[in-house]
Amino acid sequence: MAWFWIATTIPVVLLALGGLLGGLWAVAALIYMSGLIHVMDRLVHGAAAKSGGDGEFPSGMQLSLVLGLAHFPLMILAVLALAGVTGISLGAKVCCFLAFGLFFGQVSNANAHELIHKAGRFPRKLGMWVYISLLFGHHTSAHPKVHHIWVATENDPNSPRAGEPFYHFWPRAWAGSFRAGWQAETAMRARAGARKSLLHPYVIYVGGAMLCLAVATRLAGVNGLLAYVALASYGSMQLLLSDYVQHYGLHRRMREDGKPEPVGPQHSWNAPQLYTSALMLNAPRHSDHHMVPTRDYPALQLDEATMPILPQSLPLMAILALWPRQWRRVMDPKVAKLRASQQ
Repeated sequence: MAWFWIATTIPVVLLALGGLLGGLWAVAALIYMSGLIHVMDRLVHGAAAKSGGDGEFPSGMQLSLVLGLAHFPLMILAVLALAGVTGISLGAKVCCFLAFGLFFGQVSNANAHELIHKAGRFPRKLGMWVYISLLFGHHTSAHPKVHHIWVATENDPNSPRAGEPFYHFWPRAWAGSFRAGWQAETAMRARAGARKSLLHPYVIYVGGAMLCLAVATRLAGVNGLLAYVALASYGSMQLLLSDYVQHYGLHRRMREDGKPEPVGPQHSWNAPQLYTSALMLNAPRHSDHHMVPTRDYPALQLDEATMPILPQSLPLMAILALWPRQWRRVMDPKVAKLRASQQ
């Protein structure tokens, strides 16, 4: 667990100091989130975590709760810093926006994803509110109730098609997952019968988002509102970039009964780099997560012989995805080769 704690808590400290003091602290936070983590990938080798005999990781849950609770003061601090309340310079504001946005997109998103898969009520609610604070609350429903069921099929809005540019996938996935999550929750309420009177989760998602916007406005006026929307949009964009990279061009075969084949190791792209994997709580070990959604992140496994492997770490591939032509030049041959091997 040491690498997970090291990789994720260092930026919490740097971001807090950068937001409050600006200057070199803001620069250090940006360097860590944008460059140092990739250097660490090359310097540090080995498994980020190995499962114990009982497969349980109490320290893993503790870290998830710490990161989940730290997300909210960090978001408030980011809004105050960008709105000029903390008095940092323009250059520090630019560094803070990029650094905080990368943290929310790569760490907060990954951690919220881990939390909503937990059995406990508090962790799931905490993960939900992290997503709500990023104006992406519907992911709490759409991810487990749509994406995990229909991943790598036409029924999943968060599975990109081969040749589809990210800039086409982004709005399609956002709107499609919002709609599909709503439909899944509404259908569950209809089946619940007597429990139908319970509050629809989307009321919480939308109402919570409006509350967050109101709080940002109250704290720092219009500038605070604009900063909040920009940070949340930046963070949620990175979540969809992860979906795009991790499922690009992969497709589950349809069986004779019209249902897709079971999810297997070949239906997600993975990345083996240690440090960025630790930073994202093993989210790049994506195949195993889809095969065993309840497995704790420190225990996620990676088999490079059976699981498709990305050419570079997940954050670097996400950057590449922003240039569609170059992305297709790198990834389309790999998709074609993978499909040919499965014939």
